[in-house]
Amino acid sequence: MTAVNSPTPSSPSPSSSTRPAHYKAKGLKPGGPRPAKALCSECGLCDTHYIHYVKEACAFIHQQFESLEDRIHGRSRQLDDETQTYFGVHQSMTAARKKDPIDGAQWTGIVSSIACEMLNSGKVEGVVCVQNSPDDRFQPMPVIARTPEEVLAARVNKPTLSPNLSVLEQVERSGLKRLLVIGVGCQIQALRAVQDKLGLEKLYVLGTPCVDNVTRAGLQKFLETTSRSPETVVHYEFMQDFRVHFKHEDGSIEKVPFFGLNTKELKDVFAPSCMSCFDYVNGLADLVVGYMGAPFGWQWILVRNDIGQEMLDLVQSQLETQPVSSRGDRRQAVQQSIPAYDKGVTLPMWAAQLMGVVIERVGPKGLEYARFSIDSHFTRNYLYVQRNYPEKLERHVPEFAKRIVGQYKLPE
Repeated sequence: MTAVNSPTPSSPSPSSSTRPAHYKAKGLKPGGPRPAKALCSECGLCDTHYIHYVKEACAFIHQQFESLEDRIHGRSRQLDDETQTYFGVHQSMTAARKKDPIDGAQWTGIVSSIACEMLNSGKVEGVVCVQNSPDDRFQPMPVIARTPEEVLAARVNKPTLSPNLSVLEQVERSGLKRLLVIGVGCQIQALRAVQDKLGLEKLYVLGTPCVDNVTRAGLQKFLETTSRSPETVVHYEFMQDFRVHFKHEDGSIEKVPFFGLNTKELKDVFAPSCMSCFDYVNGLADLVVGYMGAPFGWQWILVRNDIGQEMLDLVQSQLETQPVSSRGDRRQAVQQSIPAYDKGVTLPMWAAQLMGVVIERVGPKGLEYARFSIDSHFTRNYLYVQRNYPEKLERHVPEFAKRIVGQYKLPE
């Protein structure tokens, strides 16, 4: 893990009488029971003394998305605007790719480039990001990167639950005052709830959309169930052509149609927290970089506020851009997929391949594909919470998600 400087002698630690209340708390040991129980997303908050605030901060114990959105962005999403209902508060959205891609990046390297420029420009002193464990390419290792080289060592998504916030005490001890945090929705919700306790002068948050993370054991089951060569997979993504793309060590790309996945075998792979999440698009980040609302081969960028624009400005000259677009109608495909997933229907591979080709040609594209993905996951997750945590349903599901789910007929 990246080394972090200790406070200088000229900046003594606060006396016990002036220390914040969380100094008295102790983080939990890895692997032990968590306050959110089965719904814990392993965000890392409970590994630190910020566990003191877990009852307010944890997205799966206390859902406060709307109030946090208003506090961070100065306004909440307008639910009479479908674009905001789906994608959250934003100033702009565009499709982009780097003119000169970063070697080894999962896409073209926009996230890594922004993080490097934030360090090079002096806007931040450190970047919370996730490198690989030396022993396992898929085991996440959160670090505070202090150099561009350390940022680049974190390129490529890690599709497993990651305790990004476990480094918050290190941030505190380091004396860092300007920080960039890269993370997914559940991590960012917890971070936003405690950010005023961190002693920072400036916090920047760069988010990625996130859905269907797994434990390391769950990832192994997914790879072994789905890929022809699980031991050589470098990374994978559920793509806009309705196929899972696996990149292998030799550079080859293996494509498996969504409709051919062994749903019955894989239903228990995804973490309960992911099955209970309604923040697919990372609505509390300042800037979001993903892919699902962009044309194939491009990335989708949402600027949510002025801080997000400040970050994007640093790499704007490095990017080729185009407006976002939307084509097709997702609704029938979503409605048909709800009972199919619920019953664990898996098509023969020849039929799955054929359906994938047809949907790729006539199915939803751009923002309509993004809505398809959100609808599919929100309806699934709503059913999961309704069936497994009925007492949480009303207060846990945000109003925007209820409106999205309300468009569809759900099974009993």
